[in-house]
Amino acid sequence: MNKYSKRREALLYHAKPTPGKIKVVPTKKYATQRDLSLAYSPGVAEPCLEIAKDVNNVYKYTSKGNLVAVISNGTAVLGLGDIGPEASKPVMEGKALLFKIFADIDVFDIEVGTKDIDAFIETVKNIAPTFGGINLEDIKAPESFEIERRLVKELNIPVMHDDQHGTAIISSAALLNALELAEKQPENVKVVVSGAGSAALACANLYLLLGVKTENIIMFDKDGVLSSERTDLSDLQKKYTAGKPGTTLAEAMKNADVFLGLSAGNIVSPEMLLSMAKNPIVFAMANPIPEIDYDLAIATRDDIIMATGRSDHPNQVNNVLGFPYIFRGALDVRATKINEAMKMAAVRALAALAKESVPEQVNIAYGETRLNFGKEYIIPKPFDPRLIAVVAPAVAKAAMESGVALNPISDWGNYEEELLDRLGSDNKMVRLLTNRAKTEPKRVVFAEADHLDVLKAAQIAHEEGIAKPILLGNKEVILELKEELGFDADIPIFDPKTSEEDKRRLEYAQIFWEARQRRGISLLDAQKWMRERNYFAAMMVNHGDADAMVSGYSRSYPSVVKPLMQLIGKAPGISLIATTNMMMTNRGPMFLSDTAINPNPTADDLAKIALMTEKTVRMFGMEPVIAMVSYSNFGSSSNESATKVREAVAYLHKYYPDLIVDGEIQTDFALNSDMLKEKFPFSKLAGKKVNTMIFPNLESANITYKLLKELYKVDSIGPIMLGMEKPAHIFQLGASVEEMVNMVAVAVVDAQEKEKRRKMIQVNL
Repeated sequence: MNKYSKRREALLYHAKPTPGKIKVVPTKKYATQRDLSLAYSPGVAEPCLEIAKDVNNVYKYTSKGNLVAVISNGTAVLGLGDIGPEASKPVMEGKALLFKIFADIDVFDIEVGTKDIDAFIETVKNIAPTFGGINLEDIKAPESFEIERRLVKELNIPVMHDDQHGTAIISSAALLNALELAEKQPENVKVVVSGAGSAALACANLYLLLGVKTENIIMFDKDGVLSSERTDLSDLQKKYTAGKPGTTLAEAMKNADVFLGLSAGNIVSPEMLLSMAKNPIVFAMANPIPEIDYDLAIATRDDIIMATGRSDHPNQVNNVLGFPYIFRGALDVRATKINEAMKMAAVRALAALAKESVPEQVNIAYGETRLNFGKEYIIPKPFDPRLIAVVAPAVAKAAMESGVALNPISDWGNYEEELLDRLGSDNKMVRLLTNRAKTEPKRVVFAEADHLDVLKAAQIAHEEGIAKPILLGNKEVILELKEELGFDADIPIFDPKTSEEDKRRLEYAQIFWEARQRRGISLLDAQKWMRERNYFAAMMVNHGDADAMVSGYSRSYPSVVKPLMQLIGKAPGISLIATTNMMMTNRGPMFLSDTAINPNPTADDLAKIALMTEKTVRMFGMEPVIAMVSYSNFGSSSNESATKVREAVAYLHKYYPDLIVDGEIQTDFALNSDMLKEKFPFSKLAGKKVNTMIFPNLESANITYKLLKELYKVDSIGPIMLGMEKPAHIFQLGASVEEMVNMVAVAVVDAQEKEKRRKMIQVNL
């Protein structure tokens, strides 16, 4: 994508369909006059009076306890500098989004129109009663230090400047583990720091708490080494003046154990790296270009332990590992501040988490066989679902132990369950899915690439590294649309109807005819059908010219399924094809089967659909908890529809006793674990959170997923094809670009899985 197209896409993302990235939604009923009289006058007077009696009741009757202000004056926005408060607003909204999706914290972003320290502080103090916490953002140093210091002292709610402390906390956790791997002690290491701004100083301050000695830290800014002879240093910088006047970065790097870079790209050479001590620790965190390229550094020294700020390399020092969970823990115990004890608790919790066994969901997301504590895994991954239940409690406990918690927690088990439940409304599964696809992108045929939205999906898949697109359609139209989109990548384009594809088309037709000649297909028929894109695309996958295909945007589902059935067919050992939809509900991902293929499956079919769905759920790194749903509960009806579900369950219980599956069961009981446990305690689903539902027929499954999608705007990925020999997936008619990109990611992951299974079979043979 060219610079103009990227700019246009970014502007459209923020402008359409509604300007901005966050909104306020009601949390209470408001449908009736009674509701409104409780929400406002006269009912609202009662909580007002209670708060007037005791100001702490504000946490009981309002949203203050889960509301954080992200505040900036726009003086140090990303790498853009002093661009003003209004121009900083998109960044502050972005930070609000991260707070919400990672820790379920509500945020108001506030942009303050002053550079005066006193005026800024006074503004924040005056609005502080609204909030449970204050996150300062993108305020230039040295003003940011003074602003944070005074607000922490003068307010009785948590205040943190994330630009400083977020980076410091994550890098300190990484340093703890890196030192352990390097077999070095903090008090003995020599540390070179490139950069002397707020983040670098905050990192150095936390490193001291880990045991690093001040005299062993040599710090540089753009004007050179910080030394006692410098007269231009701030009071905070004067703490780190151990360097000798005139010392260069290259000289300081000799025999250094640790390099911390928070400055500029490509300032460290291989020679500097080679001059460092044995098992050097290098945190090159300038973004987007690190102080030294990761691949170059690894090639230069095989004993290096390295982290960067980039997501495409191991050990990403990413603030999202810290600030959402630090504020989560602080808010949940009503901490009056975020102190050093709480920061260090976060450091040690993150460091310890990296040493624990990694959930399969995380391994799958990052395309790893098994992530293990070591040089390439010294801090947890941002998508690790355990973060909220590990870091937030650690911070909360530290707040209690250090005496700043006003609402201490007593039941830690219940608290951790509540934290994990907060993730249910998140859409992490999509990010996990696309992240996994990126680990090994596959060649995906887009059979309708001369439609603008399909081509846009192909563009995103290419630019995000999700897939390697192959475009089918009218070449002239595709090239015009590519130019319109600014999609200037060299992507293969095929039009099955042109003479250019005669040789390939005839070859495909011959293969198809030979396979189907005894099933009423003539060679002429085969040649004619190979002019159709879906037949051509399916043969590309069959013949190994592509790894997967996607289609269906402009045609009905049955018309697209037919060629796939004829050409690709079922996987070995599979007797029927089915589909499942992954619905992104507010309780987490839910898989619904069969939503598109089998109108009235038998008991045997339902069992097979359940087993195929189970494999797909595991492909996404989840443990399947399967409800075989009906209008009946455990034998309450003898109708054929309920009976076949019961028979399918009996079969699964007998031959797959370890599978968590039960039924027949009504949907409300399946989804309400408390009600199920009370009425049917014998069920395998009792006390479990159902994430998969198998429906008795296509009608009920299809209606359910479309109701969820349209009534509640639940995102859907699917229908995902189950049981196909090769990866072939179908878009919903008129699917959105986002839905198509998600399906492309599914197709890529499916191709990865099928390739993995083929290799395992070959090894066993």
